[in-house]
Amino acid sequence: MPAIVLVGAQWGDEGKGKATDLLGDQVDYVVRYQGGNNAGHTVVIGDDSYALHLLPSGVLSPQVTPVIGNGVVIDPKVLFEEIDGLRARGISCERLLISANAHLIMPHHRALDKVTERYLGSARIGTTGRGIGPTYGDKVARMGIRVQDLFDPGILRQKLDLVLREKNQVLAKVYNRRGIEAEAVAEEYVAYGARMRPYTADTGLVLNKALDDGKTILLEGAQATLLDVDHGTYPFVTSSSPTAGGACVGSAIGPTRITKVIGILKAYTTRVGAGPFPTELDNAQGEWLRKTGAEYGVTTGRERRTGWFDAVIARYATRINGITDYFITKLDVLSGLDKVPICVGYDIDGARYDDIPMTQTEFHHARPVYEYLDGWWEDISAAREFADLPRNAQAYVKTLEDMAGAPVSAIGVGPRRDQTLQLRPLA
Repeated sequence: MPAIVLVGAQWGDEGKGKATDLLGDQVDYVVRYQGGNNAGHTVVIGDDSYALHLLPSGVLSPQVTPVIGNGVVIDPKVLFEEIDGLRARGISCERLLISANAHLIMPHHRALDKVTERYLGSARIGTTGRGIGPTYGDKVARMGIRVQDLFDPGILRQKLDLVLREKNQVLAKVYNRRGIEAEAVAEEYVAYGARMRPYTADTGLVLNKALDDGKTILLEGAQATLLDVDHGTYPFVTSSSPTAGGACVGSAIGPTRITKVIGILKAYTTRVGAGPFPTELDNAQGEWLRKTGAEYGVTTGRERRTGWFDAVIARYATRINGITDYFITKLDVLSGLDKVPICVGYDIDGARYDDIPMTQTEFHHARPVYEYLDGWWEDISAAREFADLPRNAQAYVKTLEDMAGAPVSAIGVGPRRDQTLQLRPLA
């Protein structure tokens, strides 16, 4: 049975939570496979809005088992704040499963993230300071602390003593900051472990058995393709792999079990943090997109940078992820424009590029080459069929489909669960 991957096809914030929620009635498991609490999904159900940071969007569907996979890094304090917040609103998290192999964000990771970003000054990456990058760094350096370590206080203390021997030296001697006390951290995290234990499982085994039993699994990435540590706009990227290949690593599901890859594209483009952004609008039009589309971070509240749709990065996302279907979100935001620009290529020092250039320097110098489509003025938020859209809105969608190189299977015309047009099945 199918394992479906859901990936952002731009720089994040495309509306993956809405897509996951739409599929919630058609799947049995929803797996978050990478990232930490620097990411966020917003799901609107009726008049209620839910901001999720670590928990998979499937937690809002009663019949779904939500899973935090081994590729995620977890801040236990944030996790339980989120669980308690949902419980207070009548949402149960009792079905949640957490991988025993997921790595933990520790106090020294948060401390180092903040001081190093501040130290970089104008060269900063634009991290949220939540310790995500340092946690992944320690994971790769084989110095990480995992969920399963919380169940053995002796092992936990041994690992903390080892890692803090180095980290406290860096904090004190390089950044003139106070060191972290191992005993206090161990006590705090053992308490987290007691609460986390009922949720903890060998999630790779659970998921593969579920596929063998004919269940459907949705693998949900945070961030997006252009923030992938290997395939994004390095170094202005996240510290994990949000791409479809990362779904296999972060969930322990083999690649031959993936049957569909759904890419999420916003009808325009946004980005948070530093880094190149060829179609960015640093003007009144960009502010109009920001306000009309409510482009503010779910987790941080930061203003998102805004720009027109970039077909170059959409084609790139199709290729990198092997995208089989696209879900276009926020088409309603573009209502009211006489002309809608689409970036179809780049001009770099007088040369035309139809694909993302090979080097970081070239991409920083890329200038968008636009084509202009006729806009529409109608309110499309009540549309429920593709035929309900104005002719020019239909033409815009068809153009994006042709340029991205994969069929559009769904279109978002508003934030609510029911404001989605399904052109063909997603699951």
